[in-house]
Amino acid sequence: MTRSDGPFAAGVFRLCRALCRVVIPGLPLLALALPVTPAQAAGDPAGASQAQALHVLNRLAFGPAPGDLAHVEKIGVQAYIEEQLHPERLPLPPGLARRLAALQTLEMTPSALIADYGPPPPGPDGKRDIAALKAQRQRSRIILDQAVAARLLRAVESPRQLQEVMVDFWYNHFNVYAHKGLDHLWIGAYEAEAIRPHALGHFRDLLEATARHPAMLFYLDNWQNTAPDSPGARGRFKGINENYAREVMELHTLGVNGGYSQADVIALAHIMTGWGLAPRRAAAAGQPMFRFYPRRHDEGTQSFLGHDMEGQGVAEGEAALDLLARAPATAHHIAFELAQYFVADQPPAALVDRLASRFLATDGDIRAVLETLFRSPEFWAGAAMNSKFKTPYRFVVSAVRASGLPLDNVRPLAGTLYQLGEPLYGCQTPDGYKNTAQAWLDAGAMTQRLSFATRLGAGRLPLDRAIAPDGTPEAPAPEAMVRPEPLSVAALQATLGGMIAPATLQVAADEPLPLRAGLILGAPEFMRY
Repeated sequence: MTRSDGPFAAGVFRLCRALCRVVIPGLPLLALALPVTPAQAAGDPAGASQAQALHVLNRLAFGPAPGDLAHVEKIGVQAYIEEQLHPERLPLPPGLARRLAALQTLEMTPSALIADYGPPPPGPDGKRDIAALKAQRQRSRIILDQAVAARLLRAVESPRQLQEVMVDFWYNHFNVYAHKGLDHLWIGAYEAEAIRPHALGHFRDLLEATARHPAMLFYLDNWQNTAPDSPGARGRFKGINENYAREVMELHTLGVNGGYSQADVIALAHIMTGWGLAPRRAAAAGQPMFRFYPRRHDEGTQSFLGHDMEGQGVAEGEAALDLLARAPATAHHIAFELAQYFVADQPPAALVDRLASRFLATDGDIRAVLETLFRSPEFWAGAAMNSKFKTPYRFVVSAVRASGLPLDNVRPLAGTLYQLGEPLYGCQTPDGYKNTAQAWLDAGAMTQRLSFATRLGAGRLPLDRAIAPDGTPEAPAPEAMVRPEPLSVAALQATLGGMIAPATLQVAADEPLPLRAGLILGAPEFMRY
């Protein structure tokens, strides 16, 4: 903050003193945390209580936007859940669709991306021109910029909120770090091709889509995984690389306690040999980036999870993915993560068991598992309401949704996420970002959250500056250079309903007008959902 930000710094300080209410164990969860029985949740189709409506908007969506609360109260929570479980039935607003269509790299295949934005080939002497490499890297930044823009635009403005919530969930589950080598070229395509189409589909399809995608092949090094004595073992393809085999079992499927051994890791690495990337010339010709190399594959028989897997080329890897996707340990691992994400940091064991059973009974139908979760008594229990602490991503998106401001410039949001430690596509480790309070609740981060809230509430974030085709914000028109207008506290209250405690509203009312909305968006109760 600058010296001219004195009133805002004072507001942040006032909120910091109130933050102790967030972290005191056993603190009652304010007025919204009222128990809702399963009968009530499933009951009156003509409408929903405000507590029910806010609960589904906070869990199935990134919090309420203007008009959402009235919509859910009118149609009932079950009708809203049904809407969200079928996002294909919800049309995108024309303005959002138009802005997404302008992000041209999102429509490009991985082959086209590396052909158009990849590093220039070496010269006749085998060396690369450093200046040309630097220029190409700078030019390729538009890919990540547009991926970030698309994710935030959809999260804030799309009516398909559950789909966006599940994209967040699955991207972290199958995390790829954008800044590892060539992955900056494919990060948008990875989400668009491997994650988003399968977010509410079958887990087996999602698992294969991620395993075959060049972004994952490169990130976890499986593109180099080669049988040591195979005809293709040469150069950088010298031998077994266990990275993907280990992470696909520990993180993506069975879980760390899923009953596999180091011998299974080695066996799976041998099974997945030969899964690689097409050469640059093939990509330039428009061929798919995934390519199986029989000359690098281990054709020997492997003992994997108690099964003898004969060398069958790419089909052997497919059979291994079948075993992993349909294993009871995988069902339990996915069930636990979904229950943790949607219900509580320490989810009830009985709920996890029921979700795992549903997963197995439906062959990994994610939509069916979520339907069971959203109808469960644990989801509707009073103890579950407001029990989760918002990640930086959920906090930033929920605040902008609540504000009702048009989002044309995502850069202030992307910058805030970077400052808060959760930059989009920026998690280096394959386990992705955590969604528990332990990972995010600390005093320094709270101060930064409150600074964001005060600026948003005061109208001091340039979210309405349109993004130019090169991904940069356009300069505001002269008539737009006016004094910032604070958000309406009355409109915020209508959007958030009873989410904010009367005591907090009174604190806000006693502050100068530019600080009031920020005090609400930075309140302890808004940090929970």
